[in-house]
Amino acid sequence: MSTSRVDPTVVSQPVPDESRWPGLATPPHSPLRARAAEALFRHAVKSLDVRVTFPDGTVLGAGGPDAPEMRIHRPAAFFHRLGADAKIGFGEAYLVGDWTADDLAGVLTPFAERLATLVPPFLQRFRRIAERMQPSEEENTVEGARSNIHRHYDLSNDLFSAFLDESMMYSSALFGPGDTLTQAQHRKLDSVLDYAGVRKGSEVLEIGTGWGELSIRAASRGAKVTSLTISKEQKVLADARIAEAGLSDRVDVRLCDYREATGEYDSVVSVEMIEAVGASYWPTFFSTIGKRLRPGGQFGLQAITMDHDRMLASAKSYTWIHKYVFPGGIIPSVQAIEDGMRENTRLKLAGMREFGQDYARTLKLWRDRFQQRWDDIRGFGFDDVFRRMWEFYLAYSEAGFRSGHLKVHQFGFSDPR
Repeated sequence: MSTSRVDPTVVSQPVPDESRWPGLATPPHSPLRARAAEALFRHAVKSLDVRVTFPDGTVLGAGGPDAPEMRIHRPAAFFHRLGADAKIGFGEAYLVGDWTADDLAGVLTPFAERLATLVPPFLQRFRRIAERMQPSEEENTVEGARSNIHRHYDLSNDLFSAFLDESMMYSSALFGPGDTLTQAQHRKLDSVLDYAGVRKGSEVLEIGTGWGELSIRAASRGAKVTSLTISKEQKVLADARIAEAGLSDRVDVRLCDYREATGEYDSVVSVEMIEAVGASYWPTFFSTIGKRLRPGGQFGLQAITMDHDRMLASAKSYTWIHKYVFPGGIIPSVQAIEDGMRENTRLKLAGMREFGQDYARTLKLWRDRFQQRWDDIRGFGFDDVFRRMWEFYLAYSEAGFRSGHLKVHQFGFSDPR
């Protein structure tokens, strides 16, 4: 197999703008590492249910003619990127068109299913030497967290409005029979609010406002809500949506880090915000919840999770997702959440549900809508590299949930006092 041939249909793609995507256009050059990466890749894909095709006609993978196809157009660049840093280079190669796929989530799912075994065991012992660690400047201090959140959630309210449903929920829906996405998002909110015991007269603290839908739902039950966000863009739209719902007298959205929260509440609710906290700050996050709850209070939490051993193995790794989508993030395990609550609060686990396949379905709906609305999104100032970045991010995430590598849980905790 030659790794130097180039697919002429891909060469004409625009070169990434250096001011937006510094260093992305030029692949790293490390022949020894590239050869090693190629050998590992060929070994890994030979047992996966995919078809990997090359410009010279070579086909790898265990998949038949109907299996999802990964087309490698620029093998030399692909393997040099993979050799330099596999956890970042694989995604970067997609951003620049070194490889493409019609069924992107279908290609990525078999990789996600075998994630723990793609690298042979005798090489995994060298992981800490070869892998990049998360940079210190992305540590989730109060200032660092604001910077990290700004890089994703302050991209553009118009962008998120383009592919989310009318609820503007950017977290997994919980589908019932025949539900639309909006109905499934409301089902999810009702579930987590029930776990938190939110009812008429409740005083509620929400950690992580999003664009206001949970606050609106809680206030519609007759609760009074204080909601915390560190995204200026989200606060602007959340305030507007809350006002439009006629609930401004019942909801107070504050630009405030959870560590700076004050007061006591009957209920605390947080939906998919813990992933941005950082493992070193989990004790602070959990203890803050305990301090903010009145005796007898309840906490409703929704969190993306992964198996505990995988969490420990990847806790400090710097991946494509960190570099391009969620700097400073780490996904907890169920055990990490339960241990953290037990060690830092008086609260006891009162209920839990898992619905990871609903997240795969949610992500597919978002990605379909993102692709359908791309012409509108392009008009907000985003380029084709950004389009491929978000297609890869949404498909990569969908594959994680489809494979079971990632899950999503709702938890209910209660104070027995």
